[in-house]
Amino acid sequence: MSDSIAASPALSSPGELAASGLGKRVRLPDHELTILADVSFRIAAGEAVAVVGASGSGKSTLLSLLAGLDVPSTGSVSLDGIVLSSLDEDGRAKVRGERVGFVFQSFQLLPALTALENVMLPLELRGDRETEQPARRILERVGLGERLEHYPRQLSGGEQQRVALARAFVTGPSLLFADEPTGNLDTDTGRAVIDLLFELNQT
Repeated sequence: MSDSIAASPALSSPGELAASGLGKRVRLPDHELTILADVSFRIAAGEAVAVVGASGSGKSTLLSLLAGLDVPSTGSVSLDGIVLSSLDEDGRAKVRGERVGFVFQSFQLLPALTALENVMLPLELRGDRETEQPARRILERVGLGERLEHYPRQLSGGEQQRVALARAFVTGPSLLFADEPTGNLDTDTGRAVIDLLFELNQT
């Protein structure tokens, strides 16, 4: 993934994600491997973008860099004007907790927690005083008002992914990463989940 996606940006404005000259190299025993080279783009607040490419093209590496889970070899990533690579791991974790949501293909729900408790968790980790009512409201919005006390094993795949969407959106993130969110769902359920994701993004 060596081609630039768009013109090289400056620091991001509020709600915006920007990458400038982003590169990632790893040292192997006999040579240095370039995974990403000179990737630059800007994504405006409220904009939805898909990252598409063949296996091994650097998609997962790019997402890790954009989320601050890894640091680039060259270039920078900024979110809401914050340059992630200028922060240490604790600082990047704080930005993720306050500004970033994640939805995974495998749902990543905690099996010992109910749907309600899974959605409350990021609010509790952030130190919010009120956690239950916001979690209830967003679960009702995704059509799970009658499933609040159900555990993940008691929910269908589509219902589990709706819990995951509710958990991702409950904190009001500036940025949401959805890593193949319909990969474990049938076509119709996957389409419904994607429609719900875009609906939540617009409100």
